[in-house]
Amino acid sequence: MPATAILLAAGLGTRMQSALPKALHPIAGRPMLQHLIVSCAEVFERIVVVIGPDMPKLAVVAAPHAVVVQQQRLGTAHAALQAAELFGDDDVAVLYADNPLITPDTLRRLLARRRQGDAGLALLAMRPADPGRYGRVIGADGLVERIVEAIDASPSERAEGLCNAGVLCARGPDLRRWLRAVGNANAKGEYYLTDVVGIARAEGVRVAAVEAPFAELRGINSRAELAEAEAAVQQRLRAAAMEAGVTMTAPETVFLCADTRLAADVSIAPNVVFGPGVVVETGAEIRAFCHLEGCHVGPGALIGPFARLRPGTVVGGGAHVGNFVELKAAVLGEGAKANHLSYLGDAEIGARTNVGAGAITCNYDGFGKYRTVVGAGVFVGSNAVLVAPVSVGDGAFIAAGSVITHDVAGDAMAFGRARQEDKPGRAAEFRAARKKATGK
Repeated sequence: MPATAILLAAGLGTRMQSALPKALHPIAGRPMLQHLIVSCAEVFERIVVVIGPDMPKLAVVAAPHAVVVQQQRLGTAHAALQAAELFGDDDVAVLYADNPLITPDTLRRLLARRRQGDAGLALLAMRPADPGRYGRVIGADGLVERIVEAIDASPSERAEGLCNAGVLCARGPDLRRWLRAVGNANAKGEYYLTDVVGIARAEGVRVAAVEAPFAELRGINSRAELAEAEAAVQQRLRAAAMEAGVTMTAPETVFLCADTRLAADVSIAPNVVFGPGVVVETGAEIRAFCHLEGCHVGPGALIGPFARLRPGTVVGGGAHVGNFVELKAAVLGEGAKANHLSYLGDAEIGARTNVGAGAITCNYDGFGKYRTVVGAGVFVGSNAVLVAPVSVGDGAFIAAGSVITHDVAGDAMAFGRARQEDKPGRAAEFRAARKKATGK
């Protein structure tokens, strides 16, 4: 039976002191909303995202899922009601974009509990170490009698450690009816989703609680909570990588993205950062202080230390990218080496080619980007400058210090520099003249 997830993402970043909508703040390189969408997509057949007005970037992240707009921010029940026409007749779960760490397994348990048949409404609950500000779930044997907000709770109710996480699941027609019955007789004049529990109980409907870890259900309302969530996700990603056969010398110093793909027997040294879109194949070694983003590292490749791989880069099997080398939209062929102080941008470097220290490609003329193509088995001398667009044939030799401005044929040797000229005695004459002029 098809089930629908309604994701509430209309909140502003007010408490985060940010002009960026809260749901767009990233965790492990992925917007909060996208984390929740990925989890929901494994469980629900349909996803609907509720956003606020003037949030085009959120709509882009939500695509291709349905989007509805809450024109006035009148509370969470009001936000969910904007999607009422899309509920359908089967189960509907309402979730919050600022609760992005809920796992598919927890969502499956929530849906399965609702479908057991003895409860018309199911909700997620948690046991935070400090339950102080959370609404308490009052009940017994997994069934909920009521939810009491912390400010309204009696001493005995505040002693209850089970707290409401805010996520609800019910059949579409029931949830639609309950949402329409929610009032706004409160200090803020808003319509609160949690009031649905009391309305359901007043109808005699049983409400079930599904307990899940606080680490999954934590809300993110401040920069500090965002940092805590980042730390929790990083710990989860590192543990999963090491379980899959990745070696991390100091895992607490390695930062991964949600989409980082690391094969077995990859080795990662301390202080390595992975941006979005990185794939590293088996046997590759990433040495200390490297930054990788939008790149593919082949099997057995050696990266770093202090290397930067930018989007569009492909490093072939067994290739070496050394210290203070930057690659951008570059393909480094199998067994090729760029070991020291080089910049290779918009370039194709053939297999077994050696790029000397300080060699660079000049890919930008202030207006456009141009490509450099270097064949296989080429020797590029130190401090050579390849001015794109230019190509170098297989087996060519580029002399150190050369500026290459036109194509080089295969197996040719290219010198693109002025001939050295020595002036005997001129150094002594120069020093004498400067001493006389400066008095030093």
